[in-house]
Order: sequence, then structure tokens, then C-alpha cells
Amino acid sequence: MYTSRHCLVSIDTKARIHPTAIVEPGSIIGRGVSIGPYAIVEEDTAIGDHTALRAHAVVKRHTSLAESNTVHEGAVLGGEPQDLRFGGHKSHLAIGSGNRIREGVTIHRGTSEGSTTRVGSECFLMAYVHVAHDCVVGDGAILANNVALAGHVEIGAGAFLSGGVVVHQFCRIGRLAMIGGNSKIVQDCLPFVLTDGMPGRAKGLNLVGLRRAGVLASDVRALKEAYRLLLRSTLSLERALEALARLQNPFVDELASFASTAKRGFAHATLE
Repeated sequence: MYTSRHCLVSIDTKARIHPTAIVEPGSIIGRGVSIGPYAIVEEDTAIGDHTALRAHAVVKRHTSLAESNTVHEGAVLGGEPQDLRFGGHKSHLAIGSGNRIREGVTIHRGTSEGSTTRVGSECFLMAYVHVAHDCVVGDGAILANNVALAGHVEIGAGAFLSGGVVVHQFCRIGRLAMIGGNSKIVQDCLPFVLTDGMPGRAKGLNLVGLRRAGVLASDVRALKEAYRLLLRSTLSLERALEALARLQNPFVDELASFASTAKRGFAHATLE
């Protein structure tokens, strides 16, 4: 235990805490943590080993961060949800490992009792990103400057959202999808697909993202055929999904499963 004029908290002796920082009682500070000037860590929080909270960062109650995160200046993690239904319940924010959370990012905890907003590991949230209540952000996702997620949005692993993208509540962005800058997303966006526009429309496969993820050329060819059948043919959705099943490819199967479970519908290709 560590005693200061501010509080009594559980702090590893190798942690480095600036004298102007405030760490409230009931917080757990791991080994090698760095807490910068004027940062605030509220009660009922856990800061994992080797995490850095830079100047003026705020970690609010009911928030946990795993190891090796970097939280930049002015970020606020675990704020109360901007939801008229919120009645002061105990809800949570859980953040994985190895994330880079840049200046001014805001991530809110869940709305209902016991609910959790989740951010995976190895994500990059650039300056002034907003992640609303009850969102789920998958591992390795990249959210560029000024991306705004409404409540209950799901972002698949490895997805890339360009600057200024806004996403309507309850929408899903599939794995390894890419969303073009300043897009307005009001429906689900298919995995492996580039979506762009206001509202967002499918523009082709995310070939750069697939290549960077090491997807084999044979799988890319199968996805190209799946894209044609699902988005460029005159087949009904039911017939298109039957055709996708015949391709017998795991990436295509993932695409088909996502499309078939889209409660808000999914972004189709632009008609030209």
C-alpha cells in the first residue's frame, strides 16, 4: 500500500506518480505505471503494468486498463454515458493491452446496471475520437482523428475508420473493413469491404487492408467473387448467400454470416 497526502491506494513501489497527480482511494496501480502532471485516477479503477497516463489524463471510476497502454494528454476514460436513460448505475469500461489513446479521446462506460463498454488490445485511437456507451472495439482497430461512435456500435478487429467518420447507434463495422473519411454510417458495413460516402456505400474490397493482414491471394480472389455476387449481381440476398456458400471459403463464410445477421441492413454498392 502507498500513502500520500491525497489517499490510501494500492500502488506498486516502482510506479512513477507526479506530485500534482491525484490518485483516489480504492484504485489499483500496477508495476511500472507512469502518471503525469495533473492526471486524475478515481476510485474503483485498475491501471495495468507499464501503462502511461500523461498530463491531464482522467481515468474515472469503474474503469480498468490492462498492461502497456499509453493514454495521452487530456483523454477522459470511463465518463458517464450521454444517454437520457442513465440513472447513475454502476457500469464499466474495460480496455485491453497495448493501446495508444491520443489527445482528447473520450470513452464512456455502459448505460445499464453492470453493462460494459469494451476496447480490445493493440488499438490506435487518434486525437478527439469519441467512443460512446456500450460500444465494442475489436483488437487492432484504428480510429482516426474525430471519429465519433454512437452507443452500442461494434467495430471488428483490424477495421480502419478514417478521419471524421460518424457511426449511427447499433451499427456494426466488420473485421478488416475500411471506412472512408467523413463518411456517414447508418447501416452495417461489411467485413473486408471499403465503404465510403454520405450515407456510406460499398466501394470494393479493402485490398490494402487485406494485403497488410497477410490474407492469401486465393482468399482475396474468393472475396472478389463474393463481392460480385452479393453486391454487383441481380441476385436476391437469399440466392446470393446460397451462391457464397458454394464458394467454400472461410473469409466468404464470414462475409455471408455478417450480411445475414445485419439487423439494420448493410451498406450496398453504389448503382452506376
